[in-house]
Amino acid sequence: MIEVISPGPQTLVQDLGRPGWAALGVGSSGAFDRASLRLANRLVGNRESATCLETLGGGLEIHFRVACVVAVTGAEGSVMVRGGVGVSQPGQPHRPRGESRNSPLYVNEGEVLTIGPPTAGLRSYVAVRRGIAVPHVLGSASRDTLGGIGPEPVLAGDLLDLGDDGTHDPLVDHVAVRARSGPLRVMLGPREDWFTADAISALTTTHWSVATQIDRVGIRLLGVPLSRVEPSRELPSEPVVSGAIQVPPDGSPVILGPDHPTTGGYPVIAVVIDADLDRLAQLRPGDVIDMRAVEV
Repeated sequence: MIEVISPGPQTLVQDLGRPGWAALGVGSSGAFDRASLRLANRLVGNRESATCLETLGGGLEIHFRVACVVAVTGAEGSVMVRGGVGVSQPGQPHRPRGESRNSPLYVNEGEVLTIGPPTAGLRSYVAVRRGIAVPHVLGSASRDTLGGIGPEPVLAGDLLDLGDDGTHDPLVDHVAVRARSGPLRVMLGPREDWFTADAISALTTTHWSVATQIDRVGIRLLGVPLSRVEPSRELPSEPVVSGAIQVPPDGSPVILGPDHPTTGGYPVIAVVIDADLDRLAQLRPGDVIDMRAVEV
């Protein structure tokens, strides 16, 4: 069992989501950075789909009541382990020790793990060997922040039981994570014909700044307003997917995240390809991004 001392700004239980329910109005949700969740689980010997903690920013503190193998992936930043109550011997204070991300960490009974503020990226993933035992809704333990489905956000004082998702002992000491940079690759459509030629060109030739309005539902971008061919034309509600770039009447595009609604009424000018979706999870307010149109 592990005890949450502090959840930081936001900590959610996530797995790989609940696809297949969109026809009933239920989105897939799941980890925003799927590759980081999968990596964290592999590092501790879990199934890739095991439940993890997705934490926003820094400040998550966890007290381990049992010895555990842990891995932290996703954003960059410090990871510290310090002794808890009853761990240090009299006259031998237990000094905090820095640990590496992207590697198995061996945490002793009574120790406390702390996730520091990210120096790059925004979201970290904490996997514990055997996973976290929480109730599943429609086949998933993911928290959908828009639909209010799945386990409640983690709070200080919560006690989390370990699950049974461990499959093997950790096999590596450290994993080098490839830097994710360069333009976000997008496919134009399905409603690019709603926009002027200048808007289509601006989408993939200008710089975009990430606004402060970002969460798991969507990421607003600031830059050249994207103008429509017929500004007063309305679009009937239609299905949307993660990575869809909707354009509201003000012309500022919004990239939809994993907790997006299943339908939307703004035209979608383009969609971020699946291979680049995980990068959206690590965007921070003020980051500058570019987009490039591709065909797949």
